[in-house]
Amino acid sequence: MKKIVYMGTPDYAKVILQGLINDGSFEISLVVTQPDRPMGRKMELTPPEVKALALEHNIKILQPQTLKEDGVYETIASIKPDFIVVAAFGQLLPKIILDIAPCINLHASLLPLYRGASPVQQCLLNNDKFTGVTAMLMEEGLDSGPILGYRYFKIPQDMKVNELMEQLSIDASLITVNVLKEFNNLLPLIQTKAISSHCKKIKKEDGLVDFDNANEIYNKFRAFYGWPGIYLDSKMKLLDIEFLEVESRNKKGILLEIVNDSIVVGCEIGTIKINMLQPESKKAMSAKAYLVGKGLKVGDYFI
Repeated sequence: MKKIVYMGTPDYAKVILQGLINDGSFEISLVVTQPDRPMGRKMELTPPEVKALALEHNIKILQPQTLKEDGVYETIASIKPDFIVVAAFGQLLPKIILDIAPCINLHASLLPLYRGASPVQQCLLNNDKFTGVTAMLMEEGLDSGPILGYRYFKIPQDMKVNELMEQLSIDASLITVNVLKEFNNLLPLIQTKAISSHCKKIKKEDGLVDFDNANEIYNKFRAFYGWPGIYLDSKMKLLDIEFLEVESRNKKGILLEIVNDSIVVGCEIGTIKINMLQPESKKAMSAKAYLVGKGLKVGDYFI
């Protein structure tokens, strides 16, 4: 059995690790993951998803603040792994660790597109028709190593980031097993630098929207669903919206129609339907309930 050191942190990485465990063809000798972090309103110290799974299977765990800590290299090297598998680990691997064994990263985009921290959100923001997972050999650059394989699929128009992440996680688990088993028969493909692109870490302020373009608002809603969400200058959160069209031209934020508990709002380009919203410091409510409370009617302005 091939020995594997597995490095990963969130649920995406957990699904891949579960796939390796379920396959039964590999010995997971060590899991390296981020330290436990305070989570939730009570800020309780919570282990990463990958650690929780490793504990279930009695796999040795290492949680360094940084891979340059004393003893980290020695611990990994002592295992003499055949592969180091990396998925959303959260730290760059120093060359000394990259040189221990072939390091295979599972990146959630079709490289060389969307190198960096937020590839899943970026493909939704750009309204891409296809996305997928890339297995690549790691080097010192950021997501720039030779490609070992892809899995890709067409993105449903109404798929949000959490649903997309779930599909990518499943695909990543499948390609990981295949690449490890066929590694000696694969011919790595050098990435084309000229068509590469990068994406940044998502910040809370990225969720701010205005009624400029209906399609852009909806793409932000899909990309930032859950966190940071989308919100207006007034701090009102738009919790559930639907894209209607981009053919019409409207005055920004005008109320066009009330449909059951929802409202249709005009954008400079197109229209959206708002189903649920949450004013600042208030509970979530239907869009119609908000209108009634404010005394607004069709023809008035939502903002």
